[in-house]
Amino acid sequence: MYTRELADEAANYLSIVQGIRRELHQIPEFGLHLPKTRERILASIEGLGEIHLSDKLSSIVLHIKGAQPGPTVLLRADMDALAVREDTGLEYASTNGYMHACGHDLHMAIGIGAAHLLATHKDRLKGDVLVWFQPGEEGHGGADIMLEEGMHMITGSKPIAAYGIHVTSAWQPPRTFGGKSGALMASASDMIVTFKGRGGHGSSPWMAKDPISAMNEAISGLQTKINKSINVFDPVVINVGWIKAGDDHTTNVIPETASFGATVRTFSPGMLEELRGHVTTYLAGIAQSFGVEVELEFGKYATEVVMNDPAATELVRKVVKGVWGEDRWMEWPHPIAGAEDFGSVVREIPGAFIFLGASPEGVAWQETAPNHSNRAVFDDSVIPDGSALLAGLAFEVLDAAASA
Repeated sequence: MYTRELADEAANYLSIVQGIRRELHQIPEFGLHLPKTRERILASIEGLGEIHLSDKLSSIVLHIKGAQPGPTVLLRADMDALAVREDTGLEYASTNGYMHACGHDLHMAIGIGAAHLLATHKDRLKGDVLVWFQPGEEGHGGADIMLEEGMHMITGSKPIAAYGIHVTSAWQPPRTFGGKSGALMASASDMIVTFKGRGGHGSSPWMAKDPISAMNEAISGLQTKINKSINVFDPVVINVGWIKAGDDHTTNVIPETASFGATVRTFSPGMLEELRGHVTTYLAGIAQSFGVEVELEFGKYATEVVMNDPAATELVRKVVKGVWGEDRWMEWPHPIAGAEDFGSVVREIPGAFIFLGASPEGVAWQETAPNHSNRAVFDDSVIPDGSALLAGLAFEVLDAAASA
């Protein structure tokens, strides 16, 4: 299995990819525009292939052409950080108010390592590989924008497979790869609800139209309404994250508006649209009963369910077990409610998303600070294995296509 050779080769470059990762960790950037991050990545992949940049966002697509003609495989690494102030005490910690608390700095280093492995051995590559460095994964629709721009069609044909890796500090044992076929991660969307009434004096609520009472009623019954409307075996999670009404300096005023925001998680294609219908009807009934108006807004970029293709996932299992051993693969029993815009990629291209345990040494992985925590720490010695797996999967897919 060629991936074993790649794993041995990648291990020799541990200090280099660790260094790149730690540089990136010190310069985290937020959203779709990441100029310093893009500059650092470009310096690391110079000369490896054709570079394609976007004017709309700080994305990079590296096109590595194989020595032999064939189809295309897409590999993806996300780039953006979170608006989290780091509190890890690391000597290379961020100090700019943002943090790579979800491990995207490792993802970029994994992608860079995979690119070098592929370029070094492109004489054995039976087709092309697109390495996506994607901004805006953390709720900014980066994958959707790159797809809208046709960044997956650079070779002139749609890739036949797509793969991505996500590290985790706390969800699975260290150095294990994990995943499952079918639904792996939830679809996620923001939901903003605003009730509009008529303001008045707190002493005479019957002379006003109180939006706060309507909002309270809506929030308290929302999950019950969903439980009574949707099959329990196709779950939906709604969690209210903020509420806003009135003035915290005044208690005797009924405001004109009251609003709340919630995250919505679903696990099957089409369920978000079904949920929208149920919620719209429910909120309209609440508003009518209180004599107020209601506006419902869903986020522009709702992530798709990450649906792992069965054949693509089976290839990952085969490669991981064949190269690193049976104990390095963890089969997930069920999906998680976390979301990822890689779901948009596998909606267009059959592929698989893979998790890689990267909990720090010296601490039980179940007790470490999880992804998105301001104290999350990741073991970056796993980067070479991630790079070897991504590069190896590209070779495996293209070899299989050539012999089909």
